[in-house]
Amino acid sequence: MDELELPAARRERLAALVAADGFVRVADAALRLGVSEVTVRGDLRRLEADGRLRRVHGGAMAPRGERREARVEATARRDAATKRAIGESAAALVPDGASILLDVGSTCLAVAEALVARDDLAELVVVTNGLGIALALERAIPRFTVVVTGGTLRPLQHSLVDPIASRTLAELHVDLAIIGCNGVADDGTVTNLNLPEAEVKAAMLAAAGSAILVADGSKAGQRHLGRIGALGDFATLVTDAAGAERLTRAAAGTGCGVLAAG
Repeated sequence: MDELELPAARRERLAALVAADGFVRVADAALRLGVSEVTVRGDLRRLEADGRLRRVHGGAMAPRGERREARVEATARRDAATKRAIGESAAALVPDGASILLDVGSTCLAVAEALVARDDLAELVVVTNGLGIALALERAIPRFTVVVTGGTLRPLQHSLVDPIASRTLAELHVDLAIIGCNGVADDGTVTNLNLPEAEVKAAMLAAAGSAILVADGSKAGQRHLGRIGALGDFATLVTDAAGAERLTRAAAGTGCGVLAAG
C-alpha cells in the first residue's frame, strides 16, 4: 500500500467503526486508528461530504435511515485480539459444573471459544440464544450441555429473540449470565442498539444468580435505544484498558467490579 492509499484505507476503517457502533467519538477513533484527533476530524469531514456519516458534537453518527447494526462476522474481525483477551478473561471466571447463559455478539463468541479451550471444564451447561454461539460450543460436547432458547431468528447476529426466547428464559435459573452490549453510558446505564435483543438480555439478567458484562472500550460513553440494565446489576465488567479507564468511575459504588483483560 503506497502513501496515497493510506488516508483512503484509514477513512474506510473510520466509516466502518461508525457504521458498526452507530456513534464514534473523535477521541476514541483517534486512539483506535493510531492518529491525531485533527486527522480524525479531517477524515470525518471528507466522509460526511461523501454521505457516509453525519458529524455531531464530539464525533460522528451513521447517516439517518441507514442500518446501524453490523453483521457479527464483521464485528468479530474488528479488534479481534481485544475481543479474544476479554473472552479469555470472562471465561476464566466460569467455574466447572456451573450453569450459564451466554449472550450473542462477537465478544460473547470470543467467550464461547475460550470456554471450549478450557480443558479443565469437565461439566458445564450453557444456554444461549445465539446460533453461532451454539455452533462454537458444539466442539465441547459432551463436556458441555448446550441448550438453545428458541425464538425468532435475527439474521445479523444469528440471534433468537421474542416470541419464545424470553418465555424460555423465564423458566430458568442459572448460576451466571455473560452478556454483551452496544453501550455503557457514563451514568452506568447499559444499552443495546435494538429492542428485541435488549429485551432478551434483560431477561437473561433476571434469570441468573450473577452476571458478567463483556464490553470493550468502544462501548464506553454510549447510550442506545434498548435498556438492558445498569452496571449495578452485574458483578463484574470485563473490558480492555481503554474501557477500564473510562468506566471505572461509572462503576464506582455500584458493586460492579471492573476487570481489564490483558
